Amino acid sequence: MVAAAAAIEEYGAGAGTAQIADWAGVARPHVYRHFDSRDDLESEVLRFAATQLIEAVRPAMRKSGTAPVIIEGVLAAAVGWAAENPNLYRFMAVRQQTKATHRARLGRTRFLGEVVGAASAYLRTPDVRVDPPDGVMAGLMGMVDAGIIWWLDHHDESQDEVVTRIAHQVWLVMRDLAQGVGLAIDDDSVLTVRDDRRSEWT
Repeated sequence: MVAAAAAIEEYGAGAGTAQIADWAGVARPHVYRHFDSRDDLESEVLRFAATQLIEAVRPAMRKSGTAPVIIEGVLAAAVGWAAENPNLYRFMAVRQQTKATHRARLGRTRFLGEVVGAASAYLRTPDVRVDPPDGVMAGLMGMVDAGIIWWLDHHDESQDEVVTRIAHQVWLVMRDLAQGVGLAIDDDSVLTVRDDRRSEWT
């Protein structure tokens, strides 16, 4: 798994089994002794990469602050991971519409599940329970992916600039979602997630 991810990072999404085998230090036929097919291999690489990305962004999802600051922190962690692992990020983003990616990335236990859980915790109050629809969050993920991939391919902005721009776009969508359920969160509202995963605003 680690060898496959490393080969994709070095050679791109088109890395072949020979390159993966070289990274693993095994003969090429041995690669498929561990995986049923190329799809199975890619699914496991997606799961591995999504886990790494989750670990990179999770601390930022648990901080208190204004919504724009929290979102910018999450995006900074995601863009930072993408900058360090550009081909793995591209690999995940390009496959976002495949069944393998939906299982590995959009499942409730994967990266989108983490984002939905964090957003729900920030928006939840003793009186209101908010579970952002997966479709809305998947749309946000697509927007984030497109912005990060563009930046990886063109570097027409600094890393800080791309984080600020995408974070602002995400905040506009999240604010609209909150307003849709009657929660008035402005740019200066400080959100704190308590241990019971409910939010307090000041």
